[in-house]
Amino acid sequence: MSELAVKDWVKQVIKPDEIDEYLVNGKDFIDEQVINDTLANNQKPEKQQVRDIIQKSLCIERLEPEETAALLHVKDPELWEEMYAAGLEVKRKVYDNRIVFFAPLYCSNLCVNNCAYCGFRYENRDEKRRILTMDEVRQETEAVISEGHKRMIVVFGEHPRSDADYIARTIETIYGVKKKARTGMGEIRRANINAAPMSVADLKKLWNVGIGTYQVFQETYHKATYATVHPEKTLKGNYRWRLYALHRAMEAGIDDLAIGALFGLYDWRFEVMGLLHHAIDLERRFGIGPHTISFPRMTPASGSYLSTNSRYFVNDDDFKKLVTVLRLSAPYTGLIITARERVELRREIIQVGCTQTDASTRIGIGGYTEALKELSNIELRNQEIDKQQFILGDTRRLDDVVRELAEMGMITSFCTAGYRCGRTGDKIMGLLKSCTEGKFCKLNAVLTFREYLDDYASPETKAIGEKLIKQELLQIRDIPFFSKGSLLETFEKMYQDTMKGKRDVYI
Repeated sequence: MSELAVKDWVKQVIKPDEIDEYLVNGKDFIDEQVINDTLANNQKPEKQQVRDIIQKSLCIERLEPEETAALLHVKDPELWEEMYAAGLEVKRKVYDNRIVFFAPLYCSNLCVNNCAYCGFRYENRDEKRRILTMDEVRQETEAVISEGHKRMIVVFGEHPRSDADYIARTIETIYGVKKKARTGMGEIRRANINAAPMSVADLKKLWNVGIGTYQVFQETYHKATYATVHPEKTLKGNYRWRLYALHRAMEAGIDDLAIGALFGLYDWRFEVMGLLHHAIDLERRFGIGPHTISFPRMTPASGSYLSTNSRYFVNDDDFKKLVTVLRLSAPYTGLIITARERVELRREIIQVGCTQTDASTRIGIGGYTEALKELSNIELRNQEIDKQQFILGDTRRLDDVVRELAEMGMITSFCTAGYRCGRTGDKIMGLLKSCTEGKFCKLNAVLTFREYLDDYASPETKAIGEKLIKQELLQIRDIPFFSKGSLLETFEKMYQDTMKGKRDVYI
């Protein structure tokens, strides 16, 4: 594609009227003065005030900005320990003890943007550019399925060759892949996407092919920083086009949304407040907040000075704190901890209330297929920085992480039932707030964990998993909620069917 053709494509992407319709008196919902004043006015919260805020979160009520700012300024180590414990309790009340797994699939590193922190930036001459063909997408998907995954987050650079039509073909291709497992047939049942902001018309194309969650990270909510790291004449340089990407998705019919910030670009307390204000505005406009919040920390990227020299890097202690505050501030929202983080830290952060994570992750274009050629265990010993967006901290196989979590008493879930039963948007939000959705998910987690143990688990993981699944079954049979009507009877039959080799049964 010629440089002129790329420039012509760039000119037509942004639709100003699809920004303006969401502004209030010409202003967007990130009022930096309000955020800074809120942070400044809540720097010395009283101990009882903090405990009252914690109790509100334990009642599964979203916190207000003033309450979140107070938590962000807690200094007392004893209070932080109470907050960490409350974060895990909130998570268990809403989501039980399950952790949902996914695998990222990077389809293209062609990009028209020049983000200062990203290896995909167009000025990075060291990056080896590539876009997957549909045959390559099938091969990558087969490799991911072979690990035992049932859901993906599919990632694309912003470029005319990876536009909405390419994304739609990719999703259709992924859903069409089936691969034999030990007993059943493996497949991807849920394909979420992380892609650039789009027009309502393009988003409808994606909705029509059945995408799952639509994920767009604002990167930083601080406008001056945003302008510094995203050059003005690039598509990503338009702060408000990105800020309202998920509003347009709602208008297009996509009611499962994911927000996030890249921590390390600006002050972490400000970014937490920005994420909260984003959730509040989505709730105000549509009655639905984000289904998940992500909080990746900046890690080294090819050709990026900023990625190793930022003045705003978040240390491990503050990272644990910000995740905890997000858990308490948005108690019914999923939290995603990714393989960017080191093994030890990821284990610790999961225990303050995370609900989703990835494993066996390869983020180079074509990385899964190449790993199968190079290694027998998909462990990334030498990451190729010129082929991927950033460096990972945890490259273990799915089986290893599943086993570790089982040893911690957490059940791995590959469930995608809620989406196919219509439990999305305002429906799932109501069920999450009432702590009902987690009960259905507990049943479906057991069913999908049973699938994994029989189809993919190593002997060591299966042995540990069998002990955990027995505990889960005892709990389910002892919880009054499941004894109502025929729910328990239905589940017991589905479990037996799954034991006999039937796949993809869900409640």
